[in-house]
Amino acid sequence: MIRIYTLAWLGLMVIGCMNGVLREVSYKRWVGELAGHQISTVTAIVFFGLAVWLLERRWPLGSSAQALTIGLIWLGLTVAFEFIFMHYVRGMPWSRLLHDYNVLEGRVWVFVLLWVFLAPWVVHKSRS
Repeated sequence: MIRIYTLAWLGLMVIGCMNGVLREVSYKRWVGELAGHQISTVTAIVFFGLAVWLLERRWPLGSSAQALTIGLIWLGLTVAFEFIFMHYVRGMPWSRLLHDYNVLEGRVWVFVLLWVFLAPWVVHKSRS
C-alpha cells in the first residue's frame, strides 16, 4: 500500500500545480496576491481531501499507523518538491520560498503541508 500511495503523491502534485494555475489565471488579479494565496490554500486543502478520499476508497489503508506513515512520506516529498523544483527549476529565491511559511504575515501554506501529512489518517479514521 505504501508504494501505491507514494506513487499517488504524483497525482497530488498535479492537483497542486493545477490549483496554482487556477489562482494565477483567475481570481488573484481581483483579490490580490495575499488573498489569492489564502484562497488557493483553502482550495488545495479541499482538492487534496477529495483526492485522498478517492484513493482511500479504492485502496483502503490498513491502519492508522500506515496512514500516518504515508502522510509523513507525502510531507517529505512535498517539501522536497517545493524547494527543489521551485528554486532550481523555476528560479525562485530561497527568501521567497521561505516567505510562504510566515503565518504572522498571513501566509498560510503551512496548513497545506499539515493537511498533506494528516489527510490519509483523517480519511482513514472517518471511513473506519
